[in-house]
Formats: sequence, structure tokens, C-alpha cells
Amino acid sequence: MIMHTIKHPPASHFDEMLALQTQQSQSQGQFQSQLQSAATLANSKPIAPMSPLRFAPRDHYQAYNQWLEATPGQALTQRRAQADLLFRRIGITFTVYGDEGGTERLIPSDVIPRIITADEWTYLEKGLTQRVTAINKFLADIYHDQAILKAGLIPREQIEGNAQFQTKMVGVKLPNDTYASMAGVDIVRNNDGKYYVLEDNLRVPSGVSYMLMNRKMMMRLFPELFLKQTVRPVEHYPAMLLQTLRESSEIDNPTVVLLTPGRYNSAYFEHTFLAQQMGIELVEGSDLFVKDDFVYMRTTSGPQRVDVMYRRLDDVFLDPLAFREDSALGVPGLFGCYAMGNISICNAIGTGVADDKSIYPYVPDMIKFYLNEEPILNNVLTYQCRKPSDLSYVLANMKDLVVKEVHGAGGYGMLVGPAATAKEVADFAVIVKANPSNYIAQPTLSLSSCPTFVESGIAPRHIDLRPFVLTGREVRMVPGGLTRVALREGSLVVNSSQGGGTKDTWVLGESETARK
Repeated sequence: MIMHTIKHPPASHFDEMLALQTQQSQSQGQFQSQLQSAATLANSKPIAPMSPLRFAPRDHYQAYNQWLEATPGQALTQRRAQADLLFRRIGITFTVYGDEGGTERLIPSDVIPRIITADEWTYLEKGLTQRVTAINKFLADIYHDQAILKAGLIPREQIEGNAQFQTKMVGVKLPNDTYASMAGVDIVRNNDGKYYVLEDNLRVPSGVSYMLMNRKMMMRLFPELFLKQTVRPVEHYPAMLLQTLRESSEIDNPTVVLLTPGRYNSAYFEHTFLAQQMGIELVEGSDLFVKDDFVYMRTTSGPQRVDVMYRRLDDVFLDPLAFREDSALGVPGLFGCYAMGNISICNAIGTGVADDKSIYPYVPDMIKFYLNEEPILNNVLTYQCRKPSDLSYVLANMKDLVVKEVHGAGGYGMLVGPAATAKEVADFAVIVKANPSNYIAQPTLSLSSCPTFVESGIAPRHIDLRPFVLTGREVRMVPGGLTRVALREGSLVVNSSQGGGTKDTWVLGESETARK
């Protein structure tokens, strides 16, 4: 007997768990077959009203669906409550700035996982490796030879006039030429079944602690699920991160610290969690000082030299002598030590220029220029409002577009045209016209959905995926990442600061190709 009724998604919409039975049977392990079936569905004629829509779980969701049908509703409700209580006790919260002075909120974690087949992950992993490799080559280039600017592929003024381009970094040599040691790449699947990169988070990417805690919670409360199918592990991420940080230094067995702005930062839980998991010191700027061009940490046994700093604050706050004079969060003299090669900072100062949404449209060109390869992952068509022709198009079609600030983050400073009122669109148009170079626009993608527990039961909600890519002497990542979910019906904004939640992300252990 089915214990839980799942509300069906729209017929033309790509749902990660449910597929129309009218589709031809597809092998979920074969990625190309999945894309072809999804495209066929998206382009098919509307189904006649007299033909009832019949949905069924996709092959890789069968085991989970059987468990869900066999689990009494009351038992599942109790375990969901236990999950919330567990998260509260551990303190997994996110600070929402501007809301009553900064309110700490619990980030909802859903118990229906987002499941990815092994073949799909192989495709994503290759694309992510290619993309982050090209971005690191781009960063090393613009701070040294600037070959891509000389070739005319990116306008020089768009780099050198960018607020995130740090002129002090020009000529500074880094170990392995690695600037983005950690990257969080936001990926969505559109209703054509294809994956698209929405943005590259390279300055201080966050969210990995929620990925780890989601898995810990699922394994603790639902251990029987992991006996039904092989789910690839993620718990080794802290060890992988520590290895990456150590590889950023040319010193054997370097001393690594995590620099935090402090307990009032929105992601402070993550800072403390990662430091504890890696077994390194969590420090604030006041815990560090510079002497004879080296950075030292104050300890009860005396000063200890610091070789690698995993920083979780923006460039401008790192050193009041080099950047913002009023910063009380950084370490006076830090940049001088860094420029001399006496400390490694991850991510590197100046990495944010590749994080900028106005640079995002050029990533496919970077891949072709530096790697001589065709991009594996798709970019979203992007209109740059700094260009007069693009600006005209955006202003004329704003009600159908998503318009974003080039430096925006957390779901702030953006307009989702189809969800906005006519007045909101008109008001935002005035803002864009006042500073066009500060905005880009993209078509509104129909993000794929996944069944999610909401107040009314189980219903489809839009999701994205943020894999975490580490670059040391090689590129590495744990399978999956953080799946974020827009909990409000119809919403496309998945950010925690905007009321979004999270899901555990499962990458299955054996591919269809391997089985054959």
C-alpha cells in the first residue's frame, strides 16, 4: 500500500525522481539516453486532456521509492522531527542579515535525497575538472602574461576595471599557479534534460558543511537506505581539503589555520566545523601577527609560524595596510608576507575577478584558449548590460529574464522577471539603466525539480547542485555536492538566505557501463 502521495510535476518539466510512463523506457545509467528522452518530452505535443498523466519513479529511484512506500507516515514524521532536533542541537544555522538585525535560522534539510547515476556523475566530474582547470590558468595568465587579453578574447577594460582585480597581485608567483584551491560551481538541469553552469563561486565558497551534515543525518536516521544500494561516500572531504591546503605550500608538513571573521559571520558554523574536522586551528585576525616578514599565531606555548591560511573573508579585509584601512578583521602586514612567498593564502587574493558574473560568459572561451578543448558543461546564454545592444534587449524583455548584479551573492540584488510584478520590473529597469555595467541577464531556466516534504505533503520543488572542486597538485572532488532546494512553491531561488533548504546528494556507486 502506498503510504505517501507525491504531487506530480508539470508534464513538460524535468523531475529528477519521476518520469512520465508514456516516455519510452530509458536506462538511467546511460546519460545520453536520458538527455534524448528528456528532450523528446520537452518538445512533444501537449497530451490530450482525456489522457491521464501517469508518472513512475526513474530506475535509479526505484529502491528509494520502495522504501518510501513501505515506511508508515507516522514513523517518517517522527524521524524528520528527529533530524530537525539534531540540526538544532549541533547548531547548523545560517544568519540572515537585515532580518531583525541578523536572525539565526535553521537550514531545513529534506529527507528525500537527490540521486545521481554513476554515469551522470562521470560526465559532471569531467566537465568540472575541465572548467576549474581553465579558470586557474586564466587567473595565472591575467596576473602575469595576459595572453588572453592580448588575443582580444576578453576586453582589457573588463578585467583591469573590475573591482575584484587586485593590481597588487600582478607578478606575484603562486605554488602550482593555483589561485582557486576551492571552487563551488552551481549547476542546474533545465527541462531539456541538460546540465548548465549558473555561476562559479571562487572567493569564499560555502555550504560544504551542510553537504557533510546532511549525509551524517541520513545515515544516522535512515541506515537501512544505505543497505539497499551503493551510495558513494563524502565524509572524506575534510581530509581531502586539508591535503589540498598543504599542497598549496612548498614546505613539508606546513602549519595550516582557518581564518574566520568571527562568530557573527553567517557561515561561522561552517568555519568551526571544518577547522575541527581537519584538526587545524580556527583563528581570527587578532590571533595572528607579522614579524620579520612571516606570519605567526599566538599560542599558550608561544608564537607559532603559520604557513597556510584558509581564509573565509574577502580580499579587502585581509590586511589594513594593503587594502581597507578600517578593517579590524585582518592581519596588518599579511600581504607583504604573501607577496614574498612566506605564506600561502587559499583562495588566492584576486581570485574574485573570475567569480564575477560579467566574466562568466567568457569561461567557454577560456577552455578553448588554454586547453584547446570544447567545453563539456554548458553555459547559460548571458546578456551583458554593459553592451548597448544587450542592454536594449534586456530592458525590452526584462519581464522574461533573470537579471543579476555582477558582484551579487546569496540571491540578493537580482530580479526574477516572470515572478515579479510590473512595478518591480519597472523599478529594477531604472536601477539597471543607472549602472548598466553592474548587471547581466539570462533567460529564465526551468530548473529541474525533486519531490520534497512540505507542509501540504510531498510536492515537486526546484533544485540546483553545488559540487565542491579542490585543486592542489591535481583536481579532486567528492561525488555529488550540496543540493539546494527552493521550498516556496514555484520559486527558483534556492539560497539559504532566501528561505531555501538542502538535500543529501547521492551518487550511485556503479555505472551502467561498468555493469556491461
